[in-house]
Amino acid sequence: MPADQPAPPLDVDQILADSGVRIVVCCGSGGVGKTTTAAALALRAAEVHGRRTVVLTIDPARRLAQSLGLTELDNTPRQVKGIDVEASGGELHAMMLDMKRTFDDVVLAHSDPVKAAEIFANPFYQAMSSTFAGTQEYMAMEKLGQLHARGEWDLIVVDTPPSRSALDFLDAPARLSRFLDGRMLRLLLAPARSGGRSMFSLVTASFGMFSRAVQKVLGAQLLTDLSGFVAALDSMFGGFRQRAEQTYRILQARETAFLLVAAPEPDAVREAAYFAGRLGEERMPLAGLVMNRVHRTVVDEPTAQESLAAADRLAELGGHETTVETLRVHAALAQQAAREQRVAAAFTDAYPQVPTVAVTAQPADVHDVDGLRTIGAAISRS
Repeated sequence: MPADQPAPPLDVDQILADSGVRIVVCCGSGGVGKTTTAAALALRAAEVHGRRTVVLTIDPARRLAQSLGLTELDNTPRQVKGIDVEASGGELHAMMLDMKRTFDDVVLAHSDPVKAAEIFANPFYQAMSSTFAGTQEYMAMEKLGQLHARGEWDLIVVDTPPSRSALDFLDAPARLSRFLDGRMLRLLLAPARSGGRSMFSLVTASFGMFSRAVQKVLGAQLLTDLSGFVAALDSMFGGFRQRAEQTYRILQARETAFLLVAAPEPDAVREAAYFAGRLGEERMPLAGLVMNRVHRTVVDEPTAQESLAAADRLAELGGHETTVETLRVHAALAQQAAREQRVAAAFTDAYPQVPTVAVTAQPADVHDVDGLRTIGAAISRS
């Protein structure tokens, strides 16, 4: 498609109504309306298309819970009451990822109570399960895999983490696998498998200068904690990798639809374009782009330049203050709309085949179900 041709329109309703689509992943940089978009799509899937839907948000803000009429969100899906599903027969459930609890659940599911208690007491596990870089993104993948495996939902809508980079969600499984397979961890794990002396002393004896260097950098206690952590999780390492690979394959399958969410701002559009490239490289199904917070003029004429010129003439004549102000507001809005179109073109010119929908900027933040319905209708071009 020539770059000067408009991008094909995105038909979100077709995606939400497709029984073959079981997962919709909303991704993009932070602050572009990803959480609101995910909630609006989930609500529309339940109310309009009659699907039993769960929305998984990673955003710790309480806006989503409040907009859905819930007092709180946690790691367990909660049914959203008071929505209009009488005609459609759908359901809407919502949940917010609790990174540590998800990690704890994985440990409990794949180890006996004694081993689980040992893992939970380990200082390195306590730090990793709460603050380790990439843990939130990996646990989002874990939770997605759990929801998918349960088979209870017609549709799972995922609001990806507000990470430094939107790519972290895709990279987390591979990064964790590299960590678990790292040379240092394999060296630390070898003594545990040997069943010999205490972890740290055996590592020190076996690896000499390597261990002394590691001890100097990390400290003896941290190395001991890390060694114990590795030994305790030894039987689970394969499970981490296997589940990550399974979820990755699900994300590549026809049942998944990725929706990029952006705003007409250079950084957000650049991130969306980068993500589109990665999705193509990873053979993951990109369904389209939702461009949020777009400004439009009600009429195409007069142009911004014409409006400013007319405002200046009327101002010189005097007595037309309201008209002058109106013309200048129209000119400012037209200029902003033109700037946003140029910014958005950085994506549409690079990916002209990606279906796109523009959502007009709302006069106020979304704070209730009615607001989500409005956003859902705008995204669906109806």
